[in-house]
Amino acid sequence: MPGANVMKAGGNTEKYVDTKRKDDVRYANILAAKGVADAVRTSLGPRGMDKMLSTANGDVIITNDGATILNKMEVTQPAAKMLVELSKSQDIVAGDGTTTVVVLAGALLKQCLNLLSKGLHPTIISEAFHKASEKAVEVLTAMAIPVELSDREALVKSASTSLNSKVVSQYSSLLAPMAVDAVLNVIDPGRPNSVDLKDIKVLKKLGGTVDDTEMINGLVFDNKASHLAGGPTRVENAKIGLIQFQISPPKTDIEQNVIVSDYTQMDRILKEERNYILGIIKKIRATGCNVLLIQKSILRDAVTDLSLHYLAKAKILVVKDVEREDIEFISKTLNCLPIANVEHFRTEKLGHADLVEEVSVGSGRVLDEAERSLHDALCVVRCLVNWRFLIAGGGAPEIEVSRQLGAWAKTLQGMDSFCIRAFADALEVIPYTLAENAGLNPILIVTELRNRHANGEVNTGINVRKGQITNILEENVVQPLLVSTSALSLATECVRMILKIDDIVSTR
Repeated sequence: MPGANVMKAGGNTEKYVDTKRKDDVRYANILAAKGVADAVRTSLGPRGMDKMLSTANGDVIITNDGATILNKMEVTQPAAKMLVELSKSQDIVAGDGTTTVVVLAGALLKQCLNLLSKGLHPTIISEAFHKASEKAVEVLTAMAIPVELSDREALVKSASTSLNSKVVSQYSSLLAPMAVDAVLNVIDPGRPNSVDLKDIKVLKKLGGTVDDTEMINGLVFDNKASHLAGGPTRVENAKIGLIQFQISPPKTDIEQNVIVSDYTQMDRILKEERNYILGIIKKIRATGCNVLLIQKSILRDAVTDLSLHYLAKAKILVVKDVEREDIEFISKTLNCLPIANVEHFRTEKLGHADLVEEVSVGSGRVLDEAERSLHDALCVVRCLVNWRFLIAGGGAPEIEVSRQLGAWAKTLQGMDSFCIRAFADALEVIPYTLAENAGLNPILIVTELRNRHANGEVNTGINVRKGQITNILEENVVQPLLVSTSALSLATECVRMILKIDDIVSTR
């Protein structure tokens, strides 16, 4: 009887236990999660399709970035949401491979359905998948090629591979070297194996082409310099002050009206305000400061027209309305300290720059997809800083892992052998999908790949541009080892969690 067990409780008594609900919940979870994976599968690879996403406020986003697609999708089923979180996890760990990790999870879940239908217990499948995942990471590590950060060419190849599947792929020769140089420039000598991408700021402007993209080894603001009263817009040998206080007349903490009926008293108030502002500016000028960055204030105006006039007279270049979240980045980049009070304004707290100038560029809506693509390339270079190994792309690692796991499964006995064979079969989804999205015959391609790998050609993969199987390493299609190992491990863990869920309880 499906979904039911008869269990002996002792003596001759028998107890009926209904397991159909648990099976139904598990089946529904797997189907929902697999549906999400199927939705993004066509976006995999350089020839993958793009998705058009319509947001609630009417905006349209066109992207093939797995993390973005899943993040914008309205997913309600709890197990399907786990795949959205899976993609986010891959984005945090590696930055690239967000589509791959979801497609892998979907293929593993498909194998789980087959295994469950044959009567295997979810715990047995889960444990076997865990062993297979660990073995797969060992195989990938053995395939990897060490890379040095001094080998700029290898880093650029890896960043180019990441950009090849993006909308801006035709600009990879420009963006890839830029991504490499940006990451290498912000490596902290005290922590040579880690990079914080917050140290790299990407500003987007509509008005030119992607060809106009350039890397500035310094700091770029999206704000204009103050032009009031003819203030300077170019300063050489700049001494830069970053202030968090206001250069404007003080106001009461509570909303009040002050009524002044006598003109002489009004004149006195204005005179006091002028003297107050002049006193602040004299203290700033006394330190030699000639560029002032002013944090945006929410309580009152951080700077008034009068104070801007006096700052212009003092030949100080002013950039106002600096966002609070940018303060840490600015102070780290300029090696200066934010100053919260004019009494603490000291020369040693100032930053230095050879040149500060205002440059006119285009303005308008942001180029989101180009930024997402560049972010992936930056993440790829960051991965290589964290774990300095490269691996071939084009489905080569997945086929090699599948082949070695299949051979290992034959040496095992019992259920483990059966489950690990299923795990190995699931990995073929990556080369199969790459071929399918490129308009090739996936069955012929995957069969040929298996044969070539069986003959020891471990770096043979699918060259989707040429539409044939080649040594993918020689074609410069490479990726960080961390992207592949992270995708395998995270996909397996997600599938194991879904397998072990046998009920959904609402807590609302």
